[in-house]
Amino acid sequence: MMKRAINDLSRKAVLVRYSAKASATGTMSQVRFHHPSPFDPQTTKGWAAAKKEASLPSTRHDEEVKRGLEIGLPGASSIQDRNIPTFSRGELPHFAGINTFMKAPFVEDVRDVGAYDATVIGVPFDGGCTYRAGTRFGPQGIRRISALYTPYNYEMGIDLREQMTLCDAGDVFTIPANLEKSFDQISNAVAHVASTGSFPIILGGDHSIGFPTVRGLASVTSKRIGIIHVDRHADIQEKDLDERMHTTPYFHATNLPNVRPENLVQIGIGGWQVPRAAVGNMVDRRTNIFTMDDIEQLGIDKVAEMALERAWDGCDAVYMSYDIDSIEAAFVPGTGWPEPGGLLPREALKLVGLVAAEGLCGMEVVEVSPPYDHADITSLMALRIVVDALGSMVSHGTMGKHKDIFDKPFVPF
Repeated sequence: MMKRAINDLSRKAVLVRYSAKASATGTMSQVRFHHPSPFDPQTTKGWAAAKKEASLPSTRHDEEVKRGLEIGLPGASSIQDRNIPTFSRGELPHFAGINTFMKAPFVEDVRDVGAYDATVIGVPFDGGCTYRAGTRFGPQGIRRISALYTPYNYEMGIDLREQMTLCDAGDVFTIPANLEKSFDQISNAVAHVASTGSFPIILGGDHSIGFPTVRGLASVTSKRIGIIHVDRHADIQEKDLDERMHTTPYFHATNLPNVRPENLVQIGIGGWQVPRAAVGNMVDRRTNIFTMDDIEQLGIDKVAEMALERAWDGCDAVYMSYDIDSIEAAFVPGTGWPEPGGLLPREALKLVGLVAAEGLCGMEVVEVSPPYDHADITSLMALRIVVDALGSMVSHGTMGKHKDIFDKPFVPF
């Protein structure tokens, strides 16, 4: 009898309790006390996010609509929504318009990028590929699918259009048959943008650009820069096929006087595509290496914490280089060196958010190869990496944190 009574009490306390009051129809109301209320912002993030939206401004949205009507002509008389112009001149419709990144303003005169918090730079280059080429089309692919997104993120409760300014400076003029000349062009572009105080967002391109992007940043600062490099490949050989290919950027980046190898953190390294020629350099330079097994055992939060600690140690800023092939190959078919066993998309996005929350001095997404993609899913993932990083910085108040480190004038390469 005692055991039965305890079981009855447990069922009532843990599972379901019926109220003593009957409704007018004679049915009993049911309350599940083991579930949080979906309408309580103290217990569910979903409802809290919904409540937060009302606090966001809409000033720039309204200005965009007004400007669209002025320069795109008011819509036809049959259109009931009088905010719709004749010519598409804003966010909507998503399938229309000129493909800048997130439909941001195209800044034709690159001397004006300093007026914006962040600047997108396309680097259409695949001269460093050692297997499947096609990443020269990466910037186009990412820009094209970016028309799908709005500037508002529900979970973060932020609106990039309202809370920061973004522009697209177009593409670097790369030289397909010449790695070193292209590297100089890329360093020129990144150094110029960084020197204005605008946050550089680089859309690759293969990973050989990881050296000239960092070199560009390092050239306009006297401060130290750490690097968080997310990839399945080590990319730290001195040469490959007798050139500085996409397997070599971090050997050369960590030769720069203000970029130390002990502040290079490499996350996701592993599989059957890490050349033994790279491993000796990793050991000699004492870089910080996390495999997928480390991530499995330690968890994303801990790996991010450890990565930030090492990247920021003795440094004034951190740069993030995100290789799309760090993600499980099933989700990112459009890349040159796919490797199964990588991060799941949700893990990748959480890692990016945690890293970016501390503030970055720039970022790149590389190795997107649209010719091998399916339904733009790889380009979409690259887009999401960028906007989640921006969203995290806006949400944590670290957008613009990098500006003070760029204390040297831009000198062309």
